[in-house]
Amino acid sequence: MSIFDTRPKFAVHVAQTDETFPCAANESLLTGMVRLGRKGIPVGCVNGGCGVCKVRILAGDIQALGPISRAHVSVDEECQGYTLACRVAPQTAVQLEVAGKLNKPFSKGRAESATASPIPQQQ
Repeated sequence: MSIFDTRPKFAVHVAQTDETFPCAANESLLTGMVRLGRKGIPVGCVNGGCGVCKVRILAGDIQALGPISRAHVSVDEECQGYTLACRVAPQTAVQLEVAGKLNKPFSKGRAESATASPIPQQQ
């Protein structure tokens, strides 16, 4: 294996952070971002089960890499461009927005910590 990644890449732009990163056509949007140490899409289980990486595709074409959990993306939402970033790969340049609140770009604990409300501090 070469130290240079020669796979064709497409630019992926995250609206909320105004960050753009290259992502290969055979890797998920989430994997491409994490591989480069970039931020923008919340990271959870990276397997389609938690829904933390839910995004809305604003422009561009994607290809499914596996089934998308209906517990996190309904058929109606999918028709509106919503998907899970860990389950789709770019086929063209992609513009997306994170569907949930973007409190922290990366979850360092359990998946639910990316969506949990902060605990108010007592004074």
